[in-house]
Amino acid sequence: MYIQVVLFDGFDPLDVVAPYEVLYAGGSVSGGQVTVELVSAEGAREVTSGTRGLSLRAVGGIDPERADLVLVPGASGRIGEPGEVPDEDFGTAGQAEDQDEFIPVLLGRTLTTELPTLLEQAMDDPTVTVATVCGGSLILAMAGLLEGRHATTHHMGLDMLDATGAHVVRARVVDDGDLITGAGVTSGLDLALYLLEREMGPRIAHVVEELFAHERRGTVWRALGPEPTSF
Repeated sequence: MYIQVVLFDGFDPLDVVAPYEVLYAGGSVSGGQVTVELVSAEGAREVTSGTRGLSLRAVGGIDPERADLVLVPGASGRIGEPGEVPDEDFGTAGQAEDQDEFIPVLLGRTLTTELPTLLEQAMDDPTVTVATVCGGSLILAMAGLLEGRHATTHHMGLDMLDATGAHVVRARVVDDGDLITGAGVTSGLDLALYLLEREMGPRIAHVVEELFAHERRGTVWRALGPEPTSF
């Protein structure tokens, strides 16, 4: 199983590193049956995260024709809307001084790159699974790719996700077939462990779980079984 983890300017490092390490470990304990690489829509380059001073290197470009799974992280930055920044935070050039950018701005900026087109190609291919962590599902949603799909995101972005026509599920991990989404930032660990269990089996996932001393939380939501009644 070949996995590509997407980098874009302003990405959240934990959204990337947590699943990357889990999936890499899955490859180590499965005799190399899982391989994982960092990629970007622009190809090999240094990609600056939303955490000041931290960059990671993409080793190549997103290639839905090669990948079995494409994983999209969220962004790291200020919470809220740009208009909420006090005027005194800005310098004479109109740029925020010593301030991280707002998360919605960072997510929205990806729509001006080739990322949405490449993700659409991946989602149109039934042999490719697309996974997201935190605000990664909002990138798909803003690109018009999640209408009618079951998905989750960080709890602060659920209303935005709902407004795009997605079926919002308040769960830590949501499995909608070839789309698997994770909620808040640390859910990247749970999502990656679930991916190992789903694709490689529970014994591989269990060994990696023990290695990271992390127990998955919550039930992975799937559209299976009887409809629950209201309390």
